[in-house]
Amino acid sequence: MSTESATFCPRCGDPTTEAETGATRRERALCNDCYFDDFDLVDVPDTIEVRVCARCGAVHRGNRWVDVGAQDYTDIAIEETTEALGVHVGASEFDWQVRPEQVDATTIRMHCRFSGIVRGEPMTEEVTVPVRISKETCLRCGRIAGDYYASVVQVRAVGDRTPTTEETERAKEIANDIVADMEATGDRNAFVTELSEKPEGLDMKLSTTKIGKNVSRKLTEEFGGSFSDSETLVTEDEDGNEVYRVTFAVRLPEFVAGDVIDLEDDDGGPVLVRSVRGNLKGVRVTTGEPYEASYEVGDAPDARKLGTTEDAVDTTVVTVEDENAVQLLDPETYEAKTVARPDYMDESSDTVPVLRSREGIHVLPDA
Repeated sequence: MSTESATFCPRCGDPTTEAETGATRRERALCNDCYFDDFDLVDVPDTIEVRVCARCGAVHRGNRWVDVGAQDYTDIAIEETTEALGVHVGASEFDWQVRPEQVDATTIRMHCRFSGIVRGEPMTEEVTVPVRISKETCLRCGRIAGDYYASVVQVRAVGDRTPTTEETERAKEIANDIVADMEATGDRNAFVTELSEKPEGLDMKLSTTKIGKNVSRKLTEEFGGSFSDSETLVTEDEDGNEVYRVTFAVRLPEFVAGDVIDLEDDDGGPVLVRSVRGNLKGVRVTTGEPYEASYEVGDAPDARKLGTTEDAVDTTVVTVEDENAVQLLDPETYEAKTVARPDYMDESSDTVPVLRSREGIHVLPDA
């Protein structure tokens, strides 16, 4: 009875018990000795070729370059070896150890020891895999080296003024922040090609039109103004498609916070500009009342600039005549003069900052 019901190995004929491990029924029927004759615990290629960018350390995988964050080529070799391993599906409790050996600048031998449990039997396997490093230049670094750019942002100001240092530095910061955010999401096409300060303003060459548009939008959101764009045909790609370069012209408002302006067709007195985001806002330097330009006027009212808070000088208060007037010493002639007293002036002050212009002397708020 036992002989008739026994299972025999189809290769050697020895009695055996059908195992769970095996891709086919015939493999499962093999005895352990015959099964292990053809068994490979791991499948590892004879050689692993790794394309590495010599400039940034990115690794080429599939059809694209990937930033791996490796500290050196040994880290890259270990990671690529891990990716190349094929572990037999029948193995459990699998583990492996690796000892890298640096042969030369571009070759690393990976001495690997693998272990696992197959059909209840412990198994070990040792292999040596050479990893060859091929140094190249990735597309991104090639473009950077070649001063590639797809968009230009020109930062200018309306009227006779040029962008302030604050506006220029902030524009640079915005561009670098946007690029950093895009890089953090894995976008390798994002980079700043060139930042160039000119007498009339700042020019920024950027790798994509998306960056240029985002920088222009963010800059006008913070400082007011507007921007427009125009395309220029520069070449055709290998497929015959036209390639355009986009120029974004940012026009910042004529006036900035800290300017004192005289509004045309307005008898309310000069205005100290507080903000030009959305529309111009400020305070009357004659009364201290708030001022806000209409929606139609926005951040570009018809006005002439009288000076800035940086032009203000401290002068002596002679006497406060009433709630609307104060007597001061003219900072140039040292004559006592009566001028409008804005409500932000502290009547107990001995000195106040004033701006002297063609429109007279006006008390400014304390810094």
